[in-house]
Amino acid sequence: MQNRAGEYRTNLSGKLQYKSFLPQPLPPNPPVEIDEETVRLLSEGSRKIGVLEGLSRQIANVDLFVSMYIRKEALLSSQIEGTQATLDDILDPRAEENTNLDVAEVLNYIKASRHAVARLTELPLCNRLLKETHRILMEGVRGEEKNPGEFRRSQNWIGPAGRALKDAIFVPPNPEDMLKAMSDLEKFMHTGDELDPFIKAALIHYQFVTIHPFWDGNGRIGRLLITLFFIERRLLRDEILYISYFLKRNRIEYYDRLMEVREKGYFEQWVKFFLRAVDESARDAIQTMEKLIRLHEQNVERVKQTGKAAKTVTRVFHYLEKSPIVEIKRTSEALGISYNAAANAVRILVELDILQQTVNVQRNRVFAYEAYLEILRKDTG
Repeated sequence: MQNRAGEYRTNLSGKLQYKSFLPQPLPPNPPVEIDEETVRLLSEGSRKIGVLEGLSRQIANVDLFVSMYIRKEALLSSQIEGTQATLDDILDPRAEENTNLDVAEVLNYIKASRHAVARLTELPLCNRLLKETHRILMEGVRGEEKNPGEFRRSQNWIGPAGRALKDAIFVPPNPEDMLKAMSDLEKFMHTGDELDPFIKAALIHYQFVTIHPFWDGNGRIGRLLITLFFIERRLLRDEILYISYFLKRNRIEYYDRLMEVREKGYFEQWVKFFLRAVDESARDAIQTMEKLIRLHEQNVERVKQTGKAAKTVTRVFHYLEKSPIVEIKRTSEALGISYNAAANAVRILVELDILQQTVNVQRNRVFAYEAYLEILRKDTG
Protein backbone atom coordinates (compact mmCIF):
# COMPACT_ATOMS: atom_id res chain seq x y z
CA MET A 1 0.00 0.00 0.00
CA GLN A 2 1.36 3.43 -0.96
CA ASN A 3 2.13 5.80 1.90
CA ARG A 4 -0.30 8.73 1.58
CA ALA A 5 2.29 11.05 3.23
CA GLY A 6 4.78 10.60 0.38
CA GLU A 7 7.56 8.38 -0.87
CA TYR A 8 11.33 8.18 -1.07
CA ARG A 9 13.02 9.01 -4.35
CA THR A 10 16.53 8.16 -5.47
CA ASN A 11 19.03 10.97 -6.10
CA LEU A 12 22.39 10.81 -7.90
CA SER A 13 24.06 7.46 -8.60
CA GLY A 14 26.92 5.23 -7.63
CA LYS A 15 28.61 5.98 -4.31
CA LEU A 16 26.83 9.35 -4.12
CA GLN A 17 23.37 7.81 -4.42
CA TYR A 18 20.89 8.56 -1.63
CA LYS A 19 17.13 8.64 -1.07
CA SER A 20 15.19 11.74 -0.05
CA PHE A 21 11.57 12.00 1.01
CA LEU A 22 9.08 13.44 -1.47
CA PRO A 23 5.94 14.53 0.45
CA GLN A 24 2.51 14.37 -1.11
CA PRO A 25 0.70 17.73 -1.24
CA LEU A 26 -1.85 18.36 1.51
CA PRO A 27 -4.56 17.51 2.39
CA PRO A 28 -3.93 13.78 2.78
CA ASN A 29 -5.69 11.37 0.48
CA PRO A 30 -7.66 9.57 1.83
CA PRO A 31 -8.63 12.37 4.24
CA VAL A 32 -7.80 12.37 7.94
CA GLU A 33 -10.30 10.12 9.69
CA ILE A 34 -12.27 11.92 12.41
CA ASP A 35 -13.24 9.43 15.12
CA GLU A 36 -14.88 10.04 18.53
CA GLU A 37 -11.57 10.70 20.26
CA THR A 38 -10.60 13.29 17.66
CA VAL A 39 -13.98 15.03 18.01
CA ARG A 40 -13.53 15.13 21.80
CA LEU A 41 -10.01 16.53 21.53
CA LEU A 42 -11.16 19.13 18.99
CA SER A 43 -13.98 20.20 21.29
CA GLU A 44 -11.77 20.44 24.38
CA GLY A 45 -8.98 22.28 22.59
CA SER A 46 -11.36 24.71 20.94
CA ARG A 47 -13.11 25.43 24.25
CA LYS A 48 -9.86 26.08 26.10
CA ILE A 49 -8.53 28.34 23.34
CA GLY A 50 -11.82 30.24 23.63
CA VAL A 51 -11.43 30.56 27.41
CA LEU A 52 -7.83 31.72 27.04
CA GLU A 53 -8.77 34.27 24.39
CA GLY A 54 -11.73 35.50 26.46
CA LEU A 55 -9.57 35.84 29.56
CA SER A 56 -6.98 37.85 27.66
CA ARG A 57 -9.65 40.29 26.44
CA GLN A 58 -10.74 41.03 30.01
CA ILE A 59 -7.27 42.15 31.10
CA ALA A 60 -6.41 45.82 30.80
CA ASN A 61 -2.65 45.16 30.70
CA VAL A 62 -2.77 42.13 28.38
CA ASP A 63 0.36 43.35 26.58
CA LEU A 64 2.35 42.48 29.70
CA PHE A 65 1.12 38.88 29.55
CA VAL A 66 1.75 38.67 25.81
CA SER A 67 5.29 39.94 26.29
CA MET A 68 6.02 37.29 28.91
CA TYR A 69 4.30 34.49 26.97
CA ILE A 70 6.35 35.31 23.86
CA ARG A 71 9.50 34.99 25.93
CA LYS A 72 8.35 31.72 27.44
CA GLU A 73 7.48 30.20 24.05
CA ALA A 74 10.78 31.45 22.62
CA LEU A 75 12.68 29.80 25.46
CA LEU A 76 10.79 26.50 25.35
CA SER A 77 10.97 26.22 21.55
CA SER A 78 14.71 26.90 21.61
CA GLN A 79 15.24 24.40 24.43
CA ILE A 80 13.64 21.68 22.28
CA GLU A 81 16.56 22.21 19.88
CA GLY A 82 19.09 21.91 22.72
CA THR A 83 19.62 25.60 23.54
CA GLN A 84 20.92 25.95 27.11
CA ALA A 85 19.30 29.07 28.56
CA THR A 86 16.91 29.85 31.41
CA LEU A 87 14.07 32.32 31.82
CA ASP A 88 16.23 34.37 34.19
CA ASP A 89 18.96 34.52 31.51
CA ILE A 90 16.71 36.13 28.93
CA LEU A 91 15.02 38.48 31.42
CA ASP A 92 18.32 39.70 32.87
CA PRO A 93 18.54 43.48 32.22
CA ARG A 94 22.12 42.93 31.05
CA ALA A 95 21.19 40.16 28.58
CA GLU A 96 21.65 42.19 25.38
CA GLU A 97 25.18 43.32 26.26
CA ASN A 98 26.44 40.22 28.10
CA THR A 99 24.70 37.64 25.98
CA ASN A 100 26.08 34.24 24.99
CA LEU A 101 25.01 32.30 21.89
CA ASP A 102 22.30 30.34 23.73
CA VAL A 103 20.65 33.48 25.09
CA ALA A 104 21.11 35.23 21.73
CA GLU A 105 19.15 32.45 20.00
CA VAL A 106 16.20 32.96 22.34
CA LEU A 107 16.33 36.75 22.01
CA ASN A 108 16.35 36.34 18.22
CA TYR A 109 13.28 34.11 18.42
CA ILE A 110 11.48 36.86 20.35
CA LYS A 111 12.41 39.44 17.69
CA ALA A 112 11.45 37.07 14.87
CA SER A 113 8.10 36.29 16.47
CA ARG A 114 7.21 39.94 16.96
CA HIS A 115 8.22 40.76 13.39
CA ALA A 116 6.11 37.92 11.97
CA VAL A 117 2.98 38.87 13.90
CA ALA A 118 3.35 42.52 12.90
CA ARG A 119 3.80 41.54 9.24
CA LEU A 120 0.58 39.50 9.33
CA THR A 121 -1.24 42.85 9.19
CA GLU A 122 0.40 43.47 5.79
CA LEU A 123 1.06 40.01 4.34
CA PRO A 124 -0.79 36.70 4.37
CA LEU A 125 0.94 33.73 5.93
CA CYS A 126 3.30 32.93 3.05
CA ASN A 127 6.82 31.86 2.12
CA ARG A 128 7.99 35.47 1.91
CA LEU A 129 6.96 36.08 5.51
CA LEU A 130 8.62 32.84 6.65
CA LYS A 131 11.89 33.84 4.96
CA GLU A 132 11.85 37.28 6.58
CA THR A 133 11.22 35.67 9.96
CA HIS A 134 14.00 33.13 9.45
CA ARG A 135 16.50 35.87 8.59
CA ILE A 136 15.85 37.55 11.97
CA LEU A 137 15.91 34.23 13.81
CA MET A 138 19.37 33.31 12.50
CA GLU A 139 21.06 36.73 12.56
CA GLY A 140 24.34 36.67 14.50
CA VAL A 141 23.87 33.19 15.99
CA ARG A 142 24.85 29.58 15.21
CA GLY A 143 23.79 28.81 11.64
CA GLU A 144 24.02 32.41 10.41
CA GLU A 145 26.46 31.24 7.72
CA LYS A 146 23.77 28.95 6.31
CA ASN A 147 21.82 31.44 4.19
CA PRO A 148 19.47 33.09 6.72
CA GLY A 149 16.21 34.12 5.09
CA GLU A 150 16.73 31.85 2.07
CA PHE A 151 15.52 28.36 1.27
CA ARG A 152 18.38 25.89 1.09
CA ARG A 153 20.09 25.18 -2.21
CA SER A 154 21.52 21.79 -1.30
CA GLN A 155 20.51 18.63 0.54
CA ASN A 156 20.17 18.65 4.32
CA TRP A 157 19.33 15.79 6.68
CA ILE A 158 18.29 15.00 10.22
CA GLY A 159 20.64 12.82 12.23
CA PRO A 160 23.37 12.70 14.87
CA ALA A 161 25.51 15.86 15.02
CA GLY A 162 28.61 15.67 12.86
CA ARG A 163 27.53 12.49 11.05
CA ALA A 164 27.26 12.00 7.29
CA LEU A 165 24.19 11.77 5.08
CA LYS A 166 24.44 7.96 5.08
CA ASP A 167 23.81 8.00 8.86
CA ALA A 168 20.71 10.22 8.59
CA ILE A 169 17.55 9.40 10.52
CA PHE A 170 15.51 11.29 7.93
CA VAL A 171 16.37 12.97 4.62
CA PRO A 172 13.95 15.78 3.60
CA PRO A 173 13.15 16.54 -0.04
CA ASN A 174 16.00 17.45 -2.38
CA PRO A 175 16.21 21.19 -3.20
CA GLU A 176 14.07 20.96 -6.35
CA ASP A 177 11.37 18.90 -4.66
CA MET A 178 11.56 21.19 -1.61
CA LEU A 179 10.71 24.30 -3.64
CA LYS A 180 7.69 22.57 -5.18
CA ALA A 181 6.60 21.26 -1.78
CA MET A 182 6.83 24.73 -0.18
CA SER A 183 4.82 26.21 -3.04
CA ASP A 184 2.16 23.53 -2.50
CA LEU A 185 2.17 24.17 1.26
CA GLU A 186 1.70 27.91 0.73
CA LYS A 187 -1.36 27.17 -1.41
CA PHE A 188 -2.73 24.75 1.18
CA MET A 189 -2.51 27.41 3.91
CA HIS A 190 -5.11 29.43 2.03
CA THR A 191 -7.33 26.70 0.59
CA GLY A 192 -9.15 23.63 1.84
CA ASP A 193 -11.13 25.59 4.43
CA GLU A 194 -13.57 22.74 4.92
CA LEU A 195 -10.91 21.34 7.27
CA ASP A 196 -11.16 22.16 10.95
CA PRO A 197 -8.51 24.87 11.57
CA PHE A 198 -6.89 22.89 14.41
CA ILE A 199 -6.47 19.87 12.16
CA LYS A 200 -5.18 22.15 9.42
CA ALA A 201 -2.62 23.65 11.81
CA ALA A 202 -1.43 20.13 12.71
CA LEU A 203 -0.99 19.26 9.04
CA ILE A 204 0.81 22.54 8.24
CA HIS A 205 3.30 22.07 11.06
CA TYR A 206 3.98 18.46 10.10
CA GLN A 207 4.46 19.33 6.43
CA PHE A 208 6.76 22.29 7.11
CA VAL A 209 9.16 20.43 9.41
CA THR A 210 9.13 17.47 7.01
CA ILE A 211 10.05 19.69 4.05
CA HIS A 212 12.80 21.32 6.19
CA PRO A 213 13.25 24.22 3.75
CA PHE A 214 16.02 26.02 5.67
CA TRP A 215 19.48 24.81 6.59
CA ASP A 216 18.84 25.52 10.25
CA GLY A 217 16.02 26.76 12.47
CA ASN A 218 13.27 24.66 10.87
CA GLY A 219 11.86 23.39 14.17
CA ARG A 220 11.58 26.86 15.67
CA ILE A 221 10.02 28.37 12.54
CA GLY A 222 7.68 25.37 12.30
CA ARG A 223 6.43 25.88 15.87
CA LEU A 224 6.08 29.63 15.37
CA LEU A 225 4.04 28.82 12.25
CA ILE A 226 1.38 27.24 14.50
CA THR A 227 0.88 30.49 16.42
CA LEU A 228 0.91 32.57 13.25
CA PHE A 229 -1.76 30.37 11.69
CA PHE A 230 -3.96 30.65 14.80
CA ILE A 231 -3.61 34.45 14.75
CA GLU A 232 -4.29 34.70 11.02
CA ARG A 233 -7.42 32.55 11.46
CA ARG A 234 -8.46 34.75 14.42
CA LEU A 235 -8.49 31.81 16.80
CA LEU A 236 -6.11 33.92 18.87
CA ARG A 237 -5.66 37.68 18.93
CA ASP A 238 -2.18 37.60 20.49
CA GLU A 239 0.70 35.21 21.18
CA ILE A 240 -0.79 33.85 24.38
CA LEU A 241 -0.35 30.13 23.66
CA TYR A 242 3.06 28.55 24.29
CA ILE A 243 2.55 25.19 22.57
CA SER A 244 6.23 24.26 23.02
CA TYR A 245 5.33 23.75 26.71
CA PHE A 246 3.75 20.41 25.73
CA LEU A 247 6.14 19.56 22.89
CA LYS A 248 9.20 19.95 25.12
CA ARG A 249 7.71 17.75 27.86
CA ASN A 250 6.84 15.11 25.24
CA ARG A 251 9.83 15.62 22.95
CA ILE A 252 10.47 11.94 22.15
CA GLU A 253 6.83 11.27 21.27
CA TYR A 254 6.76 14.54 19.28
CA TYR A 255 9.56 13.37 16.98
CA ASP A 256 8.25 9.79 16.87
CA ARG A 257 4.77 10.92 15.77
CA LEU A 258 6.25 13.02 12.97
CA MET A 259 8.35 10.07 11.77
CA GLU A 260 5.35 7.73 11.87
CA VAL A 261 3.54 9.98 9.41
CA ARG A 262 6.54 10.00 7.07
CA GLU A 263 7.12 6.26 7.31
CA LYS A 264 3.56 4.92 7.58
CA GLY A 265 1.16 7.75 6.78
CA TYR A 266 -0.26 7.83 10.34
CA PHE A 267 -1.75 11.30 10.12
CA GLU A 268 -4.52 10.44 12.59
CA GLN A 269 -2.14 9.71 15.47
CA TRP A 270 -0.16 12.87 14.77
CA VAL A 271 -3.34 14.99 14.71
CA LYS A 272 -4.47 13.57 18.06
CA PHE A 273 -1.06 14.26 19.57
CA PHE A 274 -1.19 17.83 18.24
CA LEU A 275 -4.70 18.40 19.61
CA ARG A 276 -3.53 17.20 23.03
CA ALA A 277 -0.69 19.71 22.75
CA VAL A 278 -3.14 22.54 22.05
CA ASP A 279 -5.46 21.47 24.87
CA GLU A 280 -2.78 21.09 27.56
CA SER A 281 -0.83 24.18 26.48
CA ALA A 282 -3.99 26.30 26.59
CA ARG A 283 -4.90 24.89 30.00
CA ASP A 284 -1.46 25.72 31.37
CA ALA A 285 -1.59 29.22 29.87
CA ILE A 286 -5.01 29.80 31.49
CA GLN A 287 -3.73 28.66 34.89
CA THR A 288 -0.63 30.83 34.53
CA MET A 289 -2.66 33.87 33.55
CA GLU A 290 -5.04 33.40 36.48
CA LYS A 291 -2.12 33.13 38.92
CA LEU A 292 -0.48 36.25 37.49
CA ILE A 293 -3.77 38.17 37.71
CA ARG A 294 -4.20 37.20 41.38
CA LEU A 295 -0.61 38.18 42.15
CA HIS A 296 -1.08 41.50 40.36
CA GLU A 297 -4.27 42.37 42.22
CA GLN A 298 -2.80 41.37 45.57
CA ASN A 299 0.35 43.47 45.13
CA VAL A 300 -1.40 46.49 43.59
CA GLU A 301 -3.36 46.83 46.82
CA ARG A 302 -0.18 46.62 48.91
CA VAL A 303 1.59 49.20 46.74
CA LYS A 304 -1.31 51.64 47.12
CA GLN A 305 -0.68 51.74 50.86
CA THR A 306 2.85 53.15 50.54
CA GLY A 307 1.95 56.77 51.33
CA LYS A 308 3.53 59.70 49.50
CA ALA A 309 5.73 57.44 47.39
CA ALA A 310 2.78 55.37 46.10
CA LYS A 311 2.68 56.98 42.65
CA THR A 312 6.36 56.24 41.89
CA VAL A 313 6.26 52.82 43.56
CA THR A 314 3.23 51.94 41.42
CA ARG A 315 5.08 52.93 38.25
CA VAL A 316 8.07 50.80 39.22
CA PHE A 317 5.77 47.92 40.15
CA HIS A 318 4.07 48.00 36.74
CA TYR A 319 7.53 48.10 35.14
CA LEU A 320 8.38 44.90 37.03
CA GLU A 321 5.59 43.08 35.18
CA LYS A 322 7.43 43.79 31.93
CA SER A 323 10.95 43.42 33.36
CA PRO A 324 10.82 41.27 36.50
CA ILE A 325 14.60 41.39 36.94
CA VAL A 326 15.82 45.00 37.34
CA GLU A 327 18.69 47.31 38.12
CA ILE A 328 18.02 50.71 39.69
CA LYS A 329 19.91 52.76 37.06
CA ARG A 330 18.20 51.09 34.10
CA THR A 331 14.83 51.36 35.80
CA SER A 332 15.27 55.10 36.40
CA GLU A 333 16.25 55.57 32.73
CA ALA A 334 13.39 53.44 31.42
CA LEU A 335 10.78 55.32 33.48
CA GLY A 336 12.32 58.77 33.16
CA ILE A 337 12.62 59.27 36.91
CA SER A 338 15.62 60.17 39.06
CA TYR A 339 17.98 57.52 40.34
CA ASN A 340 17.06 58.39 43.92
CA ALA A 341 13.33 58.08 43.21
CA ALA A 342 13.85 54.67 41.58
CA ALA A 343 16.12 53.54 44.43
CA ASN A 344 13.54 54.59 47.01
CA ALA A 345 10.75 52.75 45.16
CA VAL A 346 12.89 49.61 44.92
CA ARG A 347 13.71 49.85 48.64
CA ILE A 348 9.98 50.02 49.47
CA LEU A 349 9.23 47.06 47.20
CA VAL A 350 11.97 45.07 48.94
CA GLU A 351 10.45 45.97 52.32
CA LEU A 352 7.07 44.75 51.02
CA ASP A 353 8.81 41.50 50.03
CA ILE A 354 7.72 42.01 46.42
CA LEU A 355 11.33 42.40 45.28
CA GLN A 356 14.36 40.41 46.41
CA GLN A 357 17.97 41.43 45.85
CA THR A 358 19.84 38.79 43.84
CA VAL A 359 23.22 40.43 43.10
CA ASN A 360 24.92 42.36 45.90
CA VAL A 361 27.38 44.66 44.13
CA GLN A 362 27.12 48.26 45.30
CA ARG A 363 27.15 49.81 41.82
CA ASN A 364 25.28 47.02 40.07
CA ARG A 365 22.62 45.65 42.40
CA VAL A 366 20.03 43.41 40.74
CA PHE A 367 16.55 42.73 42.10
CA ALA A 368 14.00 40.10 41.11
CA TYR A 369 10.21 39.90 41.33
CA GLU A 370 10.49 36.32 42.57
CA ALA A 371 6.81 35.43 43.03
CA TYR A 372 6.13 36.53 39.44
CA LEU A 373 9.14 34.65 38.06
CA GLU A 374 8.24 31.51 39.98
CA ILE A 375 4.92 31.30 38.14
CA LEU A 376 6.53 31.80 34.73
CA ARG A 377 9.49 29.46 35.32
CA LYS A 378 7.26 26.37 35.28
CA ASP A 379 8.71 23.77 32.88
CA THR A 380 11.44 26.11 31.62
CA GLY A 381 14.27 24.61 33.68
